Amino acid sequence: MYPIVKREKLADKIYLMDVRAPRVAQYCEPGQFVIVKIDETGERIPLTICDYDREAGTITIVFQVVGASTERMAGLKEGDIFQDFVGPLGCPSDLTGVEPEELKKKKIVFIAGGVGTAPVYPQVKWLHEHGVDCDVIMGSRNKELLILEEEMRRVASNLYITTDDGSYGFHGTGTAQLQALYDQGIRYDHCVAIGPMIMMKYVCILTKELGLPTIVSMNPIMVDGTGMCGACRLMVDGKVKFACVDGPEFNGHLVDFDQAMKRQNQYRTEEGRAMLRLQEGDTHHGGCGHCS
Repeated sequence: MYPIVKREKLADKIYLMDVRAPRVAQYCEPGQFVIVKIDETGERIPLTICDYDREAGTITIVFQVVGASTERMAGLKEGDIFQDFVGPLGCPSDLTGVEPEELKKKKIVFIAGGVGTAPVYPQVKWLHEHGVDCDVIMGSRNKELLILEEEMRRVASNLYITTDDGSYGFHGTGTAQLQALYDQGIRYDHCVAIGPMIMMKYVCILTKELGLPTIVSMNPIMVDGTGMCGACRLMVDGKVKFACVDGPEFNGHLVDFDQAMKRQNQYRTEEGRAMLRLQEGDTHHGGCGHCS
């Protein structure tokens, strides 16, 4: 059993929890995720690790209420427990595999959209702890939906806030802010974009024009987190990949975002899942239980 030691509401329908999971905390790295399950009948919910404390043995998760299972999670209090808390899963951020002295030679920018701020934070914090500077563009629809602003200010070299409605910071999207920085003569060597799939698509369109290498963290539907179900199937450089085991990070300029978004929408209906089984054949798997 995995007790909740802290619960905080960050914004409308967005919650943060610290969960005691010593083994996960001991081995996790920025970029990885966990799968949580409230009880025996609960749904498996994949969540990117927002932070971790190896000494305390805790993992920080951030989630947004989007359905019945996350609504149940939002109702949990400090002292309540998760029956299952599996991880770390997925591959760590590529940046953690590079020597800090090499990273210090690069000018790095992160673009975080909405709840995508949560998985950006541990990467920026890791860089900060290793003496590597980086800039962060952090955006949301409005000021009320921004999360982790103060935490990000403590670890980012420069933090650029954007809101779609102009209620706070730069009026526009993170993509527009990046273009504005380039118009001012600021240049970067490496970009990491995490957020809604449509946001990452347009970031990659711009960064490809700018010649800026870009990594994205794909967030399609994940179910089992081990590559067996095939729910998070996507095409990268014309090859089938699975976000849960091959990612979640990929070269954004090689991801087929249109196919991924179309597949994600189809997956929500029984007719769409049947069409995917027909189109994808053996690569579809179907082990998720939603397509049998």
